[in-house]
Amino acid sequence: MTILRLFSIAFLLIAGAAAAGAQTPKTKPAPVASVAPAASAKASAAYAEVLLRKTELLSTLEALLVDYTEDYPKVKDLRYEVGLLQKELDRLMAVAPADAARLTAALGKLMVRKCELATDLWNLQKEFNDAHPDVKRAKRKTEIFESAVNDLLTGK
Repeated sequence: MTILRLFSIAFLLIAGAAAAGAQTPKTKPAPVASVAPAASAKASAAYAEVLLRKTELLSTLEALLVDYTEDYPKVKDLRYEVGLLQKELDRLMAVAPADAARLTAALGKLMVRKCELATDLWNLQKEFNDAHPDVKRAKRKTEIFESAVNDLLTGK
């Protein structure tokens, strides 16, 4: 009888172990990582172009601030243009991931040039009224670049 009991215990242990080994643990499947809008925009050539220009200007600004105050005209110009570039970066970050292919190097160059022209316009408007021919010319150039940027971003 003891041998029968031993065999039955052994059988139960082996059967239990086999059943436990056959079961697979229930784990959640790894979630598929979706590309966030920020990630796709930051990886674009347009973002890199605008960020490069902003970084160059900030570097120049820091060098100027060693010798000059915030009231120095070149410091004001740099701060203004850095602000415009930051707005363009924010604008790029708002682009949907589906439209990330639109964020080309050409778009970035257009944005950088538009900010340069807008800074020139800002300086002219400090000196002259809006009816002055130089202000009108600078405003029209800025509008043309803004229109080109909008065309590339919206696809129209």
